[in-house]
Parts: sequence; structure tokens; C-alpha cells
Amino acid sequence: MKKLSVLLGLIGIAQLVLGICLLFIPQAFAAWMGLSPTGTDINYLFGMLAARFLAYGAGMFVIARDPAANTFWITNMTIIQAIDLGVGLFYTLNGSLTLKASGFPMFNAALFTLLLLLWKPKTASVRA
Repeated sequence: MKKLSVLLGLIGIAQLVLGICLLFIPQAFAAWMGLSPTGTDINYLFGMLAARFLAYGAGMFVIARDPAANTFWITNMTIIQAIDLGVGLFYTLNGSLTLKASGFPMFNAALFTLLLLLWKPKTASVRA
């Protein structure tokens, strides 16, 4: 269970970093990722997305304290990571994104999905 707690903490850190960047430096962060420049009005959407990253990122530290009691939330994060990977693959394969822009996030999503699936507690306990 210790390795899962560490993984959940790492995922929490990644979520918090994404949230902070999208909230405070959205245009610079998008440019750093190699994404096309956008209008500043998209920062509104980035801010709403940041709220979710920040809340779930903080939640990962709570979940890491007792993974067996939080399998519902671990499953949710597994789904989030799998969707992240699928979206990255879709937009990379259709030519909208370069592998340079999507490679690192897709690697993280694949790794996090795999490890969450392998290390998820076997209990049926759920805390909503």
C-alpha cells in the first residue's frame, strides 16, 4: 500500500502543478507545452479547468492516507488518466498535436493508468 500512497502523492503533485500553471500563467504554460497560441478569452476555460486540477490534486493527498477506503476516487483518477491518454493519442495521430507536445503528458498518463490499475486496493470499500 506504501507504493500506491507514493504514486497518489506524485499524481497529486502533477495535478497541482497543472492547476497552478493553468490558473496563473495559462498562455505561457500552453506555449511551453508547444500548443498553438490562443485568445486570452480561453483563460476563462483554463481557470475553470485549473480549479478541478487543484481540487483533485489536493484530494490525492487525502486519498493517499487511506487508499483502501478511497477506491472510488482512485478509480476516477484512473479513468481521468486513461481519457488523457486517449485524447493525446487521438490529437497526435490526427496531426493536431506533435509528439513533442503530447509525448510527456501521454507517457505520464499511460504510466499512471497502468500503475493505478496494478496497485489499486482489492477491497470493495467506497467513500463518496
